Amino acid sequence: MASSGLGRRLAACLLNVSEARRKDLVETVAKAAIYDSRGKCVTREGTTVLNIFNDHDYNRSVITIVASIDSIGESVLSACETACGLIDMRAHMGVHPCMGAVDLIPIYPLGEEVGIEDCVKEARAVAYGLTERVRGSSAFLFGWADAPLQRGLAQRRKEMGWFKKTPETQAIRPDVGPQPQKRYGLTGVGASPYVMNCNVTIDTRDVAAGRSIAAAVRESAPGGLPGVQVLALPHEGAVEIACNVESVKGNPPSHMAAGEPWPSFSISGQTYCHAPASLITERVAELAGERGVRTKGTALVGFTPAECRGLAEGALSLGIAEFWKEQRRIHM
Repeated sequence: MASSGLGRRLAACLLNVSEARRKDLVETVAKAAIYDSRGKCVTREGTTVLNIFNDHDYNRSVITIVASIDSIGESVLSACETACGLIDMRAHMGVHPCMGAVDLIPIYPLGEEVGIEDCVKEARAVAYGLTERVRGSSAFLFGWADAPLQRGLAQRRKEMGWFKKTPETQAIRPDVGPQPQKRYGLTGVGASPYVMNCNVTIDTRDVAAGRSIAAAVRESAPGGLPGVQVLALPHEGAVEIACNVESVKGNPPSHMAAGEPWPSFSISGQTYCHAPASLITERVAELAGERGVRTKGTALVGFTPAECRGLAEGALSLGIAEFWKEQRRIHM
């Protein structure tokens, strides 16, 4: 993600909210990120929403917010405050695991100009700001923001019970805010190198088969893909192998370097790369074929890191705040 001549220190937040079936509500949350509270016609300078992804079965939406690192916190907080006022976790139903009305707030740098400490500062400010503005909300920290341990999102979610069908909220000890309340739940807030979402659908209703494929693909498995965290979930009459594709330090493993190049970028002088969607699709297809199952397709939730940077620069140079409405390319 090379620097541009625009001089902007850009960061992204892929805000995950626990609502997708009321699309007008989700758009209201997105607009809160880009319009000043003084009125919907007053836009926040240098802020755009690139994409809104809605998934009916998951009842989950991902809103891609991009702004300068110095102003992204206020945009994200405004969206979160609106979401907490509109979404009640006591009424939530969906097949995707979640714990909060605002379930996830990750802050990602979009270029060498933005350092790790910048992202840590903003992420922690958002966590504390959320619990101050929305009384009763609570948060846990992950990634660079989880000082000094810097535990990853998957580990923190496991510690908090996020993967359980019915999390035991009374046993949870949030990092910020009070014991989680049923209305707002618990929000994960953190900072890390960019995380891409790549979902591969397999043509079966057998979730157990999907879980065995997910177990073989994820990073922790022998021969698993570096940086890839995986769930297998029922989805639209099939099974989706839902992958969080984390960026990893250094270059790709030599035995995986063949085929499509691994996209790479630099943060604070450190090189990062991530597995390409083609490799994930190929691996899932291979494992599914061994079980007599074919794949139906692959979808990215939002963008690759380079796409996110490039589209944001274009949108901001043209002053397009509601960029998701301008898109003609389909991003699932």
